[in-house]
Amino acid sequence: MGLRGVDPALVDAAKGIGMSPAARLARVELPLAWPPILAGIRVSTQMLMGIAAIAAYASGPGLGNEIFRGIASLGSANALNQVLAGTLGIVILALLFDAAYVLLGRLTIPRGIRGREH
Repeated sequence: MGLRGVDPALVDAAKGIGMSPAARLARVELPLAWPPILAGIRVSTQMLMGIAAIAAYASGPGLGNEIFRGIASLGSANALNQVLAGTLGIVILALLFDAAYVLLGRLTIPRGIRGREH
């Protein structure tokens, strides 16, 4: 969605009251486009957390090293602990990123626009 999702009638109204193209972008289009842009960033970050977790399977650096070490040593005393530690680490990191994006949205999305989302 982004900038293309902004209602053309609102952009036309901004033109009608004499706003310059830069002012329209800064005061009308970006504030209205920011919530879907931020939602896309949140979804992309969550996908990245999952990809980073399974990147360790391809012997790359990734968040899943603990998980795969634990799976490789199934039957040992600490196998379950390693899997749980890796999984909880990934979940906590994903939740922290998501909370940061929610906070960013609360701080940057005007209240009137935020009220229309729900």
